[in-house]
Amino acid sequence: MTVVDAHHHVWDLAVRDQDWIAADSPLRRTFTVEDLATEARAAGVDRTVLVQTVTVPEETPEFLALAAGHDLIAGVVGWTDLTRPDIADELARLRELPGGSFLKGIRHQVQGEPDPRWLVRPDVLRGLAAVAEAGLVYDLVVLPSQLPACVEAAESLPHLTFVLDHLGKPPIASGALEPWASDLRALAALPDTVCKLSGMVTEADPAHWTVDDLRPYADTVLDAFGPDRVMYGSDWPVCTAAATYDDVLVTARELIGQGDADQVLAATATRVYGL
Repeated sequence: MTVVDAHHHVWDLAVRDQDWIAADSPLRRTFTVEDLATEARAAGVDRTVLVQTVTVPEETPEFLALAAGHDLIAGVVGWTDLTRPDIADELARLRELPGGSFLKGIRHQVQGEPDPRWLVRPDVLRGLAAVAEAGLVYDLVVLPSQLPACVEAAESLPHLTFVLDHLGKPPIASGALEPWASDLRALAALPDTVCKLSGMVTEADPAHWTVDDLRPYADTVLDAFGPDRVMYGSDWPVCTAAATYDDVLVTARELIGQGDADQVLAATATRVYGL
């Protein structure tokens, strides 16, 4: 069975710092595509989507070149400043670069924006409209408190596909479902919205999580969106703070169930990102 890992990262600390990583974290080292390939091939993963990590313009061209040089990477979700006046021209320029055909989506670290309504600022909505016009999707990395703004943005831009990363980062460690679940369902009620089954192990207790801890959140997502709008992502190497690459995939298979495995583990990502 084909498996697509629709969400992972790479970084080289010799090229630039990842200032979001704590000084004493085991993640504070370089993680390469070759490192990923070793893990992915052993786990039976066929293709992947490489996702931005930092908001610097140099990263996206680097990722596109990586995709062009590695047959494992089938798509890139990059970053560019949505508020720049020439956003449409910049998206076109990125697609003309080496590996530009691998650009499938754009993402911004909305979770780090102090304004909970950043997504519905007029200049941001203008940029998101340009993303839609370019035929790209938009990945949402947000906190639960920002989900209402995601709903407003998606309502304003019905022709843009929004992909919610990491289930919207629910408070799995605490066991609380509300108001996250209600806000998630409001987003799922809109047709051009998709959710990644990713990032759960690090939102749980990293040292002591169980499949049962994750199940209420995975079940909520699968019920709200349906398997045809849910895709699997490892969130490697961030996931390694709580689990191995293989453990995350095995856990996802258990949460998804055999009947929906083909859809969630490959078909949704292939369709949504045009892999």
